[in-house]
Amino acid sequence: MKSSNIYERFSQTFRQHPSLSRFLVVFAVSGGGLVAYSEGNILSSSPKIDELPEAGNKKKRVVVLGTGWAGTSFLKNLKNSSYDVQVVSPRNYFAFTPLLPSVTVGTVEARSVVEPIRNIVKKKNVNVNFLEAECYKIDAKNKKVYCRSTQDEKEEFIVDYDYLVVAMGARVNTFNTPGVEENCLYLKEVEDALKIRRSVIDCFEKASLPNVSEDERKRMLQFVVVGGGPTGVEFAAELHDFVSEDLVRLYPAVKDFVKISLLEATDHILNMFDKRITAFAEEKFHRDGIDLRTGSMVVKVTDKEISTKEIKTGKISTIPYGMAVWSTGIATRPVVMDFMKQIGQANRRVLATDEWLRVEGTNSIYALGDCATINQRKVMEDISSIFKKADKDNSGTLTVKEFQEALDDICDRYPQVQLYLKNKKMSNLVDLLKESKGDVAKESIALNVEEFKSALSQVDSQMKNLPATAQVAAQQGSYLADCFNRMDECEKHPEGPLRFRESGRHRFRPFRYKHLGQFAPLGGEQTAAQLPGDWVSIGHSTQWLWYSVYASKQVSWRTRSLVVSDWMRRFIFGRDSSQI
Repeated sequence: MKSSNIYERFSQTFRQHPSLSRFLVVFAVSGGGLVAYSEGNILSSSPKIDELPEAGNKKKRVVVLGTGWAGTSFLKNLKNSSYDVQVVSPRNYFAFTPLLPSVTVGTVEARSVVEPIRNIVKKKNVNVNFLEAECYKIDAKNKKVYCRSTQDEKEEFIVDYDYLVVAMGARVNTFNTPGVEENCLYLKEVEDALKIRRSVIDCFEKASLPNVSEDERKRMLQFVVVGGGPTGVEFAAELHDFVSEDLVRLYPAVKDFVKISLLEATDHILNMFDKRITAFAEEKFHRDGIDLRTGSMVVKVTDKEISTKEIKTGKISTIPYGMAVWSTGIATRPVVMDFMKQIGQANRRVLATDEWLRVEGTNSIYALGDCATINQRKVMEDISSIFKKADKDNSGTLTVKEFQEALDDICDRYPQVQLYLKNKKMSNLVDLLKESKGDVAKESIALNVEEFKSALSQVDSQMKNLPATAQVAAQQGSYLADCFNRMDECEKHPEGPLRFRESGRHRFRPFRYKHLGQFAPLGGEQTAAQLPGDWVSIGHSTQWLWYSVYASKQVSWRTRSLVVSDWMRRFIFGRDSSQI
């Protein structure tokens, strides 16, 4: 009885003071040799379809659609109590999606990578109300969102807003390939990972039955992964480890029939990584016996076969399979596509925002994460306005001194300028102007508007869209929350760059993505990392860095401790193959 009371008190203390659990996690992590410890924070002139909220003492209602990386980052970092926040999402939790490939094979349990949204926001000084429902329509003109309960589809309701934050993510892109939706599994949600986990065990159990023919056994144990991006590669590696380290001991009679194939339409896997990582990954997969087929595009999927077409030769071939996982990219959700039609973006594939994450064509709607892309304004669109604003004496020519005074605002407003200078190995824009004027001394440079246009004519070639990653979404959520926290302050004292087409300054500095590196786990306790500064690291030591970073990036100490304990359990006892 005494021991029971002690346990209850101990448990209650940790629930009431979750920060105490960090001591347990730090102890476990340091014992395993991990090296990082940190909190999980990373932190126009056309008519608009809606109006800005009226000024006043009334709390402004902010509606957040989605509880993914972008939405959760926004909620975690929002600190201004002058807002009434309504969160609408079909799932009442945040999922740490980079660990979903580990969930598919039991390296990490599903509940270890999810944190209830109510846990995340319960101690904030901001009024946050969560509604478990799906938004099926956005009425931008009347500032309403139409929602449908996930518990009862007949129950529908409307939520009014002053500000709307669209962070609904994206759906899987099947490229309209016949048979994909009916026969393939995806790896985008926690539910998808659990389906894959059950399907893998199903295939082994069915193949172990006595009356199954050898050909059927081979088909059942042929696992096909479509897509050579980070998710597809990591899942293929995790599945190979699961089979070679755990399942071959449990199913010795069928171990020789197992085959894993990875299909990629381009010439190489992991195209977004350094070529050294791509080469190492392909070589390792060949050594591990993973059937890697590059330049192979899927054209049709049936319940038992996948038809592929060789890009170079046009040859059609078929692959029998027991389980197929489709991981080839993302597409816009139907509700967002309908919203895009309302605001004049029907011809775009992705919802477009400005550099402050505000949806183009609106005043009070913001979009971030996978559902949107930043439509960076081109320098050449504003080149005459830039020249006019910098030419303070209205002489018709731009001197070095005049240009330097506007330099910071230009670089803030147009990030492609800095990228262009970096690639040209120039220290600043003055060097670019000097190059356009030849050997003229820097002090005597004076450009007219045509010469100025010529000097900056190639700058826009450096414009690139941001990748649809968790890292981008999290930084966007943190940035937007900071803007909301200081909305009134920056309204009175703008801190952004000059408005080159209008008077005054922008309220905020535009969003800037800071790339912190990326990992590619390759199985066998080996990981590849591409970090800032063109630093590439591959091997077992990088795997420990991966453990360390992913543990530190968990959104709570509860999930952090669960993930670390799952890794320790796997090291000691192996992965669980129960069919649950």
